[in-house]
Amino acid sequence: MARDTLSLPARLEAILYLKGRPLSLVELAAIAATTPEETELGLIALIADYAHRDTALEIRQEGKHYGLQLKDSLGDLVQSLLPVDLSTAALRTLATIALKKRLLQSDLVELRGSGAYDHIKELLAQNFIERKRQSDGRSYWISLSEKFHRTFAVLPARADEQGAANGESPPSPDRAPDQKAA
Repeated sequence: MARDTLSLPARLEAILYLKGRPLSLVELAAIAATTPEETELGLIALIADYAHRDTALEIRQEGKHYGLQLKDSLGDLVQSLLPVDLSTAALRTLATIALKKRLLQSDLVELRGSGAYDHIKELLAQNFIERKRQSDGRSYWISLSEKFHRTFAVLPARADEQGAANGESPPSPDRAPDQKAA
């Protein structure tokens, strides 16, 4: 089992990386299956490890939340490498959408937190994503736009691959993916 082979600081690092947003001690402890006290000690060890390592990443505490992020001193490098003007948080949200290919806005907000609403607005404004009302619900389907594929040189997935990636059956050839069967 992976949990038994990794140290607590390594597990916390993986959790912070995968979640992509700051988490509280209680959230980290629940995910890592430890107590908040053990989690705090693990974070202290992880922060000390990053402080003594030549690395581009750091663990940053903001209030009662901890996050894994690039060091502020790398801002110029990041801006020179990014082909677009998006916030780091919006880029992480865009990366989540790119990994999922197509997902419900409600699922995206669950994954990325309530800040995802602002990220979606930012991504829509720059035409990196498309949003279509869900036919049988209140949420929206979020998918990548043609501009995303051109900008990041990523080939679009076929519609049947998108649905399969989200646990859906492929759309019927006689109706559009967003249409309900009659």
